[in-house]
Amino acid sequence: MKKFLALVAFVVFFSSCSDYQKALKSEDVAVKFVQASKMYDAGKYSKAIRLYEQMAPTFRGKPQAEKMFYEYSQSLYKTKQYYLAGYQFESFASSYPKSEKIQEASFLGAKCFTQLSPTYSLDQTDTYKAIDKLQTFIDRYPESTYLPEANVMVKALREKIEKKFFEIAKQYNTIADYKASLIALDNFIINYPGTPYKEQALYYKLDSSYKLAINSIPSKVEERLNVAKVAYNSLMKFNANSEYKKQADEMLARIDNDLKQFSK
Repeated sequence: MKKFLALVAFVVFFSSCSDYQKALKSEDVAVKFVQASKMYDAGKYSKAIRLYEQMAPTFRGKPQAEKMFYEYSQSLYKTKQYYLAGYQFESFASSYPKSEKIQEASFLGAKCFTQLSPTYSLDQTDTYKAIDKLQTFIDRYPESTYLPEANVMVKALREKIEKKFFEIAKQYNTIADYKASLIALDNFIINYPGTPYKEQALYYKLDSSYKLAINSIPSKVEERLNVAKVAYNSLMKFNANSEYKKQADEMLARIDNDLKQFSK
């Protein structure tokens, strides 16, 4: 019995392979479409894509075109070909605005750029594109079931961009360019007032302010120490229980001690 079942499986497998090869070589798009759908339903997306690519140039306008282009887009997405998938989903949404799949296609088209968004330290062009496309989707479909996921992705993408600019500002502090650090940190805090990196930015502003003061020419020390004290107050106003409170308090004590020489 086992040998018989193995033989049946062997015959089915090679029959399937044979049908697929025939479809690839066939000039009949109907044959290609049937076989491509079988491959898609079986989760063999790479094989399905080969057939969809053969059909796509001449299939548009045919009765089954909507189904074919949807499955083609999904196949590209499921094989992580996000640039091509994003293009195909957008093309699908544009070509079939009355499709019941329009919201899904629009959402996945935007999501493809989210998948392409690189780590924060690299160029963020695709991150900005993803935010724009997701925001367009959110504005167009405010009641969509995909809305919660879209909002989560936008938030994560924006935080990635914020982290990039925060790390650039912080780097000036690391290399002891305190003037540049203060300018970059001020710009960061102004441009991203709700950022999760605000507390860190305020701390590094304090640190840069103090280090700039103690490394200044004598005529500028007092003024810059007072600026550093203002930076301390800003950090404590933002969060009196800051994780940087110990370091900040120690810095304040040094600031007050340094200022004593100017009160004599």
